Amino acid sequence: MSNSFKELGEKLKVILKLKKEPVAIKWSVKEPRNIDKEQGKSRFCTKLDKAMQGDIFYATAEEEECMGGLRYSGLKNPKEFPKNMRSGSFLVPAGVYKSIPAVQRSWKNNIAIEPEIFHAVIFSPLLKADFEPDVIFIICNSQQAMLILHANAYDSGSHGLGADSGPICSSMAAVPYLTGEVTYGFGDIGSRRNMTIKTDEVMVSIPATDLERVVTNLSEMMTKTFFRDI
Repeated sequence: MSNSFKELGEKLKVILKLKKEPVAIKWSVKEPRNIDKEQGKSRFCTKLDKAMQGDIFYATAEEEECMGGLRYSGLKNPKEFPKNMRSGSFLVPAGVYKSIPAVQRSWKNNIAIEPEIFHAVIFSPLLKADFEPDVIFIICNSQQAMLILHANAYDSGSHGLGADSGPICSSMAAVPYLTGEVTYGFGDIGSRRNMTIKTDEVMVSIPATDLERVVTNLSEMMTKTFFRDI
């Protein structure tokens, strides 16, 4: 990755006063040679948490322990899952949905990367990434999220995509990757149970191609009347 992405990440942290490291995510058609593979298995959301803590690694389907992570990151064809996983019946006794029809209706709205076209997903703190990312994932407070959304609209008038209760491997990773739109949300019960995230923190993902524009807009906005005192 060029130094420009690292510099942009540093500017983003300073302007927004971010306490947690933004995470760089990249899909790869083959296993990278210069990055270590994740040791053991973890969930996609836990991988994001590891990267926020400073870890740099890549993961294949073998290192993903969550069906959602496998499905929405495109690392495994969902037709290969057991029927109880494909139906979502396991989520009913867990309390996530009242019935299988509710699961199925909800899942229709979850965007996934096309299965098995990528072999690995790379995770790193943005400031340490030596690759060009696809998506930048951020955990922040609501005011910081508001500023990112204002910066996204500042020169384009564009509105970010708000996530509902769907898994963040879809809403915060696959969605910004496939749509090219800034996405934001509160996370889902699975991610918030498996990440070191505070009750008042929210999530925002920025397509890497928009990062320079968003940071430039933030810098300019903060000199204007409404934003000077923030």
